[in-house]
Amino acid sequence: MFTRAQLHRRRSHLARAWDLHVPAICDNRPSSAANMGVRTEIAASWERSAAHVMPEVHEAPLADAGETQHAWQASPLNTAVRQLESQLRAAADDGELVVAVTDPDARIMWTYGGAVMRRRAERVNFVPGGRWDEASVGTNALDLALRLDRAATVYSAEHFSSCVHGWVCWAAPVHDPATGRQLGVLDLSTTWDRSHPIGLATAEAMARLLGREVRATRVVAADAHDRAGSRCGLLELKLLGRPSAQLNGARLRLSRRQIEILALLALNSDGLDLAELHARLYGDRPVSQGTLKAEMSQLRAKLGGRLESRPYRIGLDVRCDVTDVLHRLRVGDVAGAVERYGGELLPGSESPTLAEFGHFVTVALRTALLSDPHPAAVQRYLELTPYDLDLLGSTSRARRPTSGQPE
Repeated sequence: MFTRAQLHRRRSHLARAWDLHVPAICDNRPSSAANMGVRTEIAASWERSAAHVMPEVHEAPLADAGETQHAWQASPLNTAVRQLESQLRAAADDGELVVAVTDPDARIMWTYGGAVMRRRAERVNFVPGGRWDEASVGTNALDLALRLDRAATVYSAEHFSSCVHGWVCWAAPVHDPATGRQLGVLDLSTTWDRSHPIGLATAEAMARLLGREVRATRVVAADAHDRAGSRCGLLELKLLGRPSAQLNGARLRLSRRQIEILALLALNSDGLDLAELHARLYGDRPVSQGTLKAEMSQLRAKLGGRLESRPYRIGLDVRCDVTDVLHRLRVGDVAGAVERYGGELLPGSESPTLAEFGHFVTVALRTALLSDPHPAAVQRYLELTPYDLDLLGSTSRARRPTSGQPE
């Protein structure tokens, strides 16, 4: 961990190097920035930047908002970001950061800023549509990570543009797991005095998570397409922890009962007739089938008519966090299953079938963790279930030295 004094000295040294060499580069005068300890890749980027922009540029140019939104909707990173959005937002809030995801040309497609960085980001157009390629705004971590195809840090006056000399940025490219091509970059930025050695590793880890989500999305989508044929539209259900539903990316306003109905239908893709659905939803409670029919009519309207009957079945492609967790457990990706696990299945549900299935999911996940108690995965699970003493004990045993090894 750097002290504030160390960071201040480093920033002052880079500012002197920038004052000496960037104006010289812009005036086509000889420069030897490397002699002042400026990294080779930064000095080379300063040279390239000077051919396109002036160091006094005060904000990034903005691309067309409509075209940016359309491109983001089509990007494979869109769904991946939505799946990890709670973690990305938490990282920004906890670390006083702004988190950004770009396309392969360093155009920002999605951002979220903590309280410290939100206004700073807006002032320099570090927002969706902002063009942060080298030719638009000069040396920066987003462009450098894409150009070098590896994680990159740009600190304070290493930036070509003076408008971000108060920043430190860590960026890592996100790759298509099937082809290896760059899909964009994940960037973490904060103020220079909050620089921390773990910043670059955190950006790399989050970029890997996004790549993994792209892969998982394709596997689940392919399975859904095989089952559903050429259905039009995607219904995304989050049933673990705090439930929600999205239709083609737009949040649906649903009652608790409607989400329970969708959960039962999503977990029974072949469909359920009225009597089966009624029994699984209400159990022995004295609720008439007419009440359920009215619920189904309202739900069909909210799904744009894409709710089939005889039997009842969702007429859309469905992505559900529960089935995703179980799929990952089946293929041995315990860490990925824990990452997607958001908590108990529809906590408080009075549906006997959902209560039983929720218990099954929890037991399956705990069993996998007890069999292979990877500390990071156990830690993530214990954040949601902090009183699970068996798993706490498994972590301790995993860390305990084996017999014959020094304590």
